[in-house]
Amino acid sequence: MTQKTWFVTGASRGIGAEIAKAVLAAGDQLVATSRKKADLEQFESNPNVLTLSLDVTDEAQVQAAVATALERFGQIDVLVNNAGFGILGGVEETSAQEVERVYRTNVFGLLNVIRAVLPSMRQRRSGHIINLSSIGGYRSTPGWGVYSSTKFAVEGITEALHDELAPLGIHATVVEPGYFRTGFLDGSSLQRTATEIPDYADTVGRVRQIASELSYQQPGDPVKLAQAMLQLANADTPPLRLPLGTDTLRAIAQKNAYVEQETAQWRALAESTDYR
Repeated sequence: MTQKTWFVTGASRGIGAEIAKAVLAAGDQLVATSRKKADLEQFESNPNVLTLSLDVTDEAQVQAAVATALERFGQIDVLVNNAGFGILGGVEETSAQEVERVYRTNVFGLLNVIRAVLPSMRQRRSGHIINLSSIGGYRSTPGWGVYSSTKFAVEGITEALHDELAPLGIHATVVEPGYFRTGFLDGSSLQRTATEIPDYADTVGRVRQIASELSYQQPGDPVKLAQAMLQLANADTPPLRLPLGTDTLRAIAQKNAYVEQETAQWRALAESTDYR
């Protein structure tokens, strides 16, 4: 199998770190990035690795990082947009500043990296962009509305990319992990809103409690997720969407059933709005 060069954002911990380890174990080359280069020390002894400090919200820094990666390895075969963080709180509870901050990283940062990497992929007519979404990118729930909206954006971006890039020989996939056993829920990657409104205690408040109880008890195995990413990158015809975890599959089935039922219920009104 031909050796690939991967560019992975948010590679210092959690899912990103497991993907980086799997890439190296497979004998591929890796550009591992994180806000703090010191957090990537575990990878630096490997000759197949380039570690870079990268704040994805800084477009100039992103362009420079990609240029450095191309100078070192000559090409980027697989881009994994993994950098991001969560925010837990009701929609009304989330301030404009909190919304802007999560969008800067989860959406605008992702777009910065895509814009930087795509020119070299287009030139080679080859490559694979893998955008990390979430179970919340397909179905939103109380407490996760703003975070899910960033992942809904990632889904829409990837759907369009998939069709825009297919004629150029480039793949685009959105990966939808469920709850995987990382530090995501312990505060290292999850911000909680500064405001809590008592009226939402039975909805959002309950979700806050569940998130605390679920931390480090999540059903998904991040090592197995990383192996799935290798299979995805090596697939001849990769999917547009790849849900990972039984909880994600269950959530997708539940939403699809609900949408089908509600669409049928309101079909007559929907059809009545066409010119006749």
